[in-house]
Amino acid sequence: MSNQAKYDSLRATFESFIYEDFHYSVENGEFSAVFDFVLKPYCHFERSEAESRNPLNVEFHPNFKIPSRSFYHWNDIPKPLLDNIIFNIGMIELISYWKIACPKQVIVKPFALDEEQIRWWKKLYFNGLGEFFYVNGIKTDINEFMTLTSFRAERSAVEKSPAYNLLHERTLIPVGGGKDSVVTLELLKNRIPAIPLIINPRGATRDCVTAAGYTEEQTAIIKRTLDPTMLKMNAEGYLNGHTPFSAMLAFYTVLLGFATKSKYIALSNESSANEPTVPDTEINHQYSKSVAFENDFRDYVKKYIDTDIQYFSFLRPLNELQIARFFSRANDYHKVFRSCNAGSKTDSWCGKCPKCLFTWLALSPFLKRSELTDIFGKDLLKDNDLRHTLYQLDGSVEVKPFECVGTVGEVRACVNKILQTDDNLRDTILDGVAKTDDMTVEDYVAQYDEGNNLPELFENIMKEALHG
Repeated sequence: MSNQAKYDSLRATFESFIYEDFHYSVENGEFSAVFDFVLKPYCHFERSEAESRNPLNVEFHPNFKIPSRSFYHWNDIPKPLLDNIIFNIGMIELISYWKIACPKQVIVKPFALDEEQIRWWKKLYFNGLGEFFYVNGIKTDINEFMTLTSFRAERSAVEKSPAYNLLHERTLIPVGGGKDSVVTLELLKNRIPAIPLIINPRGATRDCVTAAGYTEEQTAIIKRTLDPTMLKMNAEGYLNGHTPFSAMLAFYTVLLGFATKSKYIALSNESSANEPTVPDTEINHQYSKSVAFENDFRDYVKKYIDTDIQYFSFLRPLNELQIARFFSRANDYHKVFRSCNAGSKTDSWCGKCPKCLFTWLALSPFLKRSELTDIFGKDLLKDNDLRHTLYQLDGSVEVKPFECVGTVGEVRACVNKILQTDDNLRDTILDGVAKTDDMTVEDYVAQYDEGNNLPELFENIMKEALHG
C-alpha cells in the first residue's frame, strides 16, 4: 500500500513539529514527567487575520510515572544530569508523534543540540522508521525526510553533567515477558545484584518476574501513557506505523539506572537481530535491537550523558537457537512467558502470527512436540493457514515478517531438524517441504558472536553458562 500522496499532502499542510518543553517532579517517592509537543500547520493566506495569529496547533502531552520503590535515589541525581536524561527521553518519544504528519521541520526548544547530535538523532529517526516508510510506500532519504533545528544555546545538553560516581555493581534487567529476558534473568539473578524493569506491566511480564523470585516491590515499573490525541488521529487515518520501541526503552533504562544506582543495564537482544527484514537493504524491524544501534547509543551516552553507566545486551553473543536452548531448561516459565504481540492484551498466544510460529520452531529442537502443543494450546504445525508464514520465515518469499523473529538460516535449521526427527508430518505445514543444505541446529548452538559489548564480568558468566 502506498501512502506517498497522503505523506506529501500532510507535509504540505503541517509546517513543523515542535518539542516545546518537559516537566518532572517527585511526590511521595513517585517520579512523574510530561512532554509538550506541538504539530503546527501552515498559516494559509485565506485565513482571517485572527486565525493567522492563532493557527490551529495540535498539542500532545505524553507522560510517564515511576511508582515509588525503596531502591530509588532521586535526590542524589544532580539536577543537570536529570534534566539532560529527561530531555533525551523526550527526543525519542517525539518520533511517535512526528510520524502522524511527518512535517519537514522539527524544532527542539528545551536544549541546544550540536551538529553531531543532530546527525545522530536523524540517523536514529530515519533507520528506526525504516519499516514505517517501507510499509507505507513512502520514498524519501535521510537528508530529505526532516530538518532538525534546536535553540536555547544557553541551555546546551552538550555540556557534561557533574560526575556521578555513586553507581554500584548492580544490574538493571528490562523484562518484556518473552523467552529472551527470561534467559537473562535466570543467568544473572544469582550472580550479581539485579533489579527487573517493566514498562507498562501485563500478566506475562509480572508472571515472569514472579517466577524469577522477585516481588513487585523489588521490581522497577514505568507506566508510560500515550497522548489520546495521537490515538484519535491514528484512528482518523493519519500516518501510522512501527517506531523504534527499543530505542525508547534504552533512554528510559538510563534514567532508571541512575535512579537505582545501577552501573549495568543488561538488555536481551541477540545477534540474530542484526539481520535486515528486507534483504539487501538496511530496513530492519529490529533496528533498535541491533548491535549497530547499541554501539551508537553507547557512544551517545558516553559523550552527552555520563561515562560511568554501561548499556549492553547480555545475549548479544548468542543466536536465537542458543537462547531457545537455555529457555527450554527454564521449566518454571513455560506456562507464563508470552512472545506474541497479537495476543499481548489478553496475555495469550494467538497461534496465527509469525512470532508464534517462529517461537515454536526455535524451541522445537529442544522440547517435544507435545510440550510445545501444551505451551501454545494447539499444534501449530497442523494449522495450514501458517504455511505462507513459514515461507516468509524460511526465506522462500523475499521479505521476512516485520516481527522480532530469527534469521532465515535459523528457521531452516529448525525445519531440517523436525524433518529428520518427526515421522508424523502428514497434513502439516511441513508436509512436502524438502530438507535444505544449511547449517544445522548443532552448528548454531556452537557459535559465539564476538561482536558484543559485554563487560568482563558478564562475559565470564555467559561463557561459564555456555560450557556448563
